[in-house]
Amino acid sequence: MSEDQTTHPFILIIEDDAGVARFVKRALQTEGYIVDVAPDGETGLAKTFQNFPDLIILDWMLPGIDGLEVCRRIRTRDQKIPILMLTAKDSVPDRVLGLDSGADDYLVKPFSMDELLARVRVLLRRRRAQVPPKPKEYRFADLVLDTGTRQARRGDRVIELTTKEYQLLETFMRHPRQVLTRDQLYDQVWGYDFGRESNVLDVYVRYLRRKLEANGEPRLLHTVRGVGYVLREPSE
Repeated sequence: MSEDQTTHPFILIIEDDAGVARFVKRALQTEGYIVDVAPDGETGLAKTFQNFPDLIILDWMLPGIDGLEVCRRIRTRDQKIPILMLTAKDSVPDRVLGLDSGADDYLVKPFSMDELLARVRVLLRRRRAQVPPKPKEYRFADLVLDTGTRQARRGDRVIELTTKEYQLLETFMRHPRQVLTRDQLYDQVWGYDFGRESNVLDVYVRYLRRKLEANGEPRLLHTVRGVGYVLREPSE
């Protein structure tokens, strides 16, 4: 990485639409970022592992290897590079699929350049703020979350979690018995609010409950109608 790149974040755009790539690249360069472009997934992966950018803007619909697979392959080697996925797919299942593949954020085309730049700033700010914490074990009732292995246990049963499920559960485990609003959860887990009409949070809470209660265990994650959710024992 050059001296300029140590002071100006390096962003890789993986986008097959030359017009979109040119538009985004010009806007990012105007903001002072160092920018490179890859027109397909293969080239994007090669440039990622050669240069390890500070952030990746990744199109879902790429020729050859699509954006989901690119995201998954990056995550097998690097868990820290922020990935902002661009796509015309705007249904909740598609958003969940994109986030589960390892993306940190999701922006639907057509998008506002101001919004894209805002999300880039948020992702880079979160990356700079990341200081590897010492592994910690959170316990609540019969639920245990190990931040070193990123693994949860309910009694003796191991619970495998996706990245977002883990982040959501960790947020609850750090604030037991505290009612967390939807805005707080969106901010802590996704870094921004999807909007009042979105049910992305509800979808992930539902996924998490299924895993936590897979063997019929008592519910620990409760809905507070009109507000958010709380981690507490049924008797509380």
